[in-house]
Parts: sequence; C-alpha cells; structure tokens
Amino acid sequence: MTYHLKSRDIIALGFMTFALFVGAGNIIFPPMVGLQAGEHVWTAALGFLVTAVGLPVLTIVAIARVGGGIDSLSSPIGRRAGILLATVCYLAVGPLFATPRTTTVSFEVGIAPLTGMGDMPLFIYSLVYFALVIGISLYPGKLLDTVGHVLAPVKIIALLILSAGAILWPAGGLSTATEAYQNAAFSNGFVNGYLTMDTLASLVFGIVIVNAARSRGVTESRLLTRYTIWAGLIAGIGLTVIYLALFHLGSDSANLVDQKANGAAILHAYVAHTFGGAGSFFLAALIFLACLVTAVGLTCACAEFFSQYLPLSYRSLVFILGLFSMIVSNLGLSHLIQISIPVLTAIYPPCIALVVLSFTRPWWNNSTRVIAPAMLISLLFGMIDGVKASAISDVLPGWAAKLPLADQGLAWLLPTVAMVVITAIWDKAAGRQVTSAAH
Repeated sequence: MTYHLKSRDIIALGFMTFALFVGAGNIIFPPMVGLQAGEHVWTAALGFLVTAVGLPVLTIVAIARVGGGIDSLSSPIGRRAGILLATVCYLAVGPLFATPRTTTVSFEVGIAPLTGMGDMPLFIYSLVYFALVIGISLYPGKLLDTVGHVLAPVKIIALLILSAGAILWPAGGLSTATEAYQNAAFSNGFVNGYLTMDTLASLVFGIVIVNAARSRGVTESRLLTRYTIWAGLIAGIGLTVIYLALFHLGSDSANLVDQKANGAAILHAYVAHTFGGAGSFFLAALIFLACLVTAVGLTCACAEFFSQYLPLSYRSLVFILGLFSMIVSNLGLSHLIQISIPVLTAIYPPCIALVVLSFTRPWWNNSTRVIAPAMLISLLFGMIDGVKASAISDVLPGWAAKLPLADQGLAWLLPTVAMVVITAIWDKAAGRQVTSAAH
C-alpha cells in the first residue's frame, strides 16, 4: 500500500524544514547586512537571497532528485572524495561552527543583557541548552511531531511578530552604506549569504526531511522527492519574508547602534527600543527557540551521518556531538564568526559547483569528467578567497588580489565556469568509453 502525506503533514514538513533552517545566522546576518548596506540595502538583499534562499532550495531539490543524501549527490567525484566533502560539510554545520553558534547567539541576545557577558554565565547556559538539545535529538523519529507540529508554528508566529514590528514601526534613521557596500553591494550580500551556512545545511538536512516523511510511512521514492521539494519551497518562501523584514530592520537602525555592531546587538537594540522590557523577554524566547530547533536538526543529522562510518551508535554520537559543541560554544560569538568566515569562504564554492552542476548530469557522457575538475578549481580559488578573508591575508602573493572578481570575494567564479566549458568540450569529444568512478 502506498502512503501519501495529508495536506497538514506536508505543511508541517515545510514548517519543520523552515524551522530547521532559521537558526542563529539567519536572524543575525540580515540586520547586519541591512545596517552596513544603508541606501544600497535592496541590492545587497538580492545578492544575499541568492546564496541564503535560492541555493539552499536548489540544494534540497537536487538532493531530493538523487534520493536524499549528500553521498548520492557527490557520486560523480568518487566515493572517497564524496565522503571527505560530506565530512567537512557535516563538521562545519555541526560541532565546529553552526551548532555552537546557536548557543552563543541565543545567549548574547537573551541572557547576556541580564547576566553580563561573563564566561561563567555562558558556561552554565550552554550546559542547560545542550542538555535539552541532546534530550530531543535522542528521538529523531518524533521530529515531525515535536518540531513540525509544535515548536515550528510557535517559532514562525514569533518571527512574524518581529517582522511585522520591523515593517510597521521602523526605528528610524537610514544608515549610510559602508565603503564595501557602496562599491559592490550585490556581491557583498552574496558572500554574506554564505555565513547563514544554509546551502551546507541543505546538504545535511536533505536526509532529515526525507526521513521525517518516511516516519509517516511514505516509501515510494517519487513521493519522497515530491514532498521534499514541497518542503524546500515552503521553507524558501518563509525565509524570504523573514529576511526582507530583517534587512529593513537593520537599515533603519542607524540611530540605535554603531555601524560595526553585530546582528545580535542590532536586534536587541531594536526590540528594546520598540517593545520595551517585555520585548527583550520576547526576543530572548524567540532566539532561544529558533536556535534550539536548528541545533536539534543539526545534531540529529550529524549523528546519523557519522554512525554510518564510525563504530559508535547514533545515541552515543548524539552525546559526543552535543558535548563537543558545548565546549566550542564557550569561545563566544565574535570568535566563532572570525574563525568560520575563511573556512566557509573556501568550502562554499565547490558545494555551489556540485549543486548547480548536479542538474546537468544527464547532459554529459561521463559526469565525473565535468563535475570533478570544476569542483577542484572552485575549491582552489575558494581557498584563495578564504585566506584573503582571514587574519593571515598578508601571505597571499600580489597576483591573487588581481584575479577577476577577487575584490568581491568571488575569485573562484570565472575559473570554474571556464573549467566547465573546457571539460564539456572534452566530454563531448571523448564520448562514452570511460566509465564513471561512481558507477
């Protein structure tokens, strides 16, 4: 018997996907971009939406088409390279950056204004926070019920209230664009969209969404693909609405905060100004809920992935990942962002190349010939962009700064396109005689 999801379950799946995505980065980076972009806010917003909404939705569609896992998507680059890529993605969106960031953001927005920014309050908070994350993550089969039907709707209502406030009661005072946004608003928005980590998260969450549909008895791959795509589209629409409101909030906050303020500080200042003391509690609860749901989704996905390759059970890995994330989270938000920017700038380009080129697989005699070289080139040039965005940018030779689009953090783009053109010609000329490593 073929099981179909009811309409309310499809909507719940979409809500769950949206709730998994809207974590720390999604709430703190748009106001920051809005404040720094000033009068160029909507050009920057467009660039941001390409990498923070368009690519994640495209990734979910790509993963749904190949059956729900990053391993299937990366098959053209061979099994070993695919596992390496998957491991890097899972570590980045899991215990190294994204999961600890959910703790530091929810602490800085909700708890720090009451306790101060000390090490001890952060440690105690992270202890309680990860006890909850581990507790919920131990039962992945109940995610659609706990997240899709309960936590996600509460989180969405809270986000809509914040968004409505940003539109109806702007704080006033349009900020002046920083030099970077005056010169290249679109590409700065585009690169800042990396920081949400949502394309990497899509590579990771694809399997969580598919498994949530399977937990309702859906087994037919055609239906799983369809429901996963629906979930991705619902999440994409939700993200766009929230982002646009948060850009508006940020660009109108010049009178409230210094131009260098991080997103947590901008949000706190806006909510305190607009909603008073009660608003601060509301914001603390919203950010806590947003971050907790994302941390649970990431922990479930990482534990499921690593349990395939390590001699450890899913439940043991939930505890290990939770404790490791807790330790990393005690570095603090600004430190985490500083460390993550160069790494994300380096690993995003090959992931973008993989996702976009996955749609072209039927065109080639041997997709490995086209996809593997394009990913290698995008990684090499992405690493140059990554070093440029780090504290050791002085080590780069002079020619690195003269690369096309290097000043916009997109030095990888033209070499990758050129490599695709060259390998496409090679693929057509060589025909089908070489079998792919994936087969």
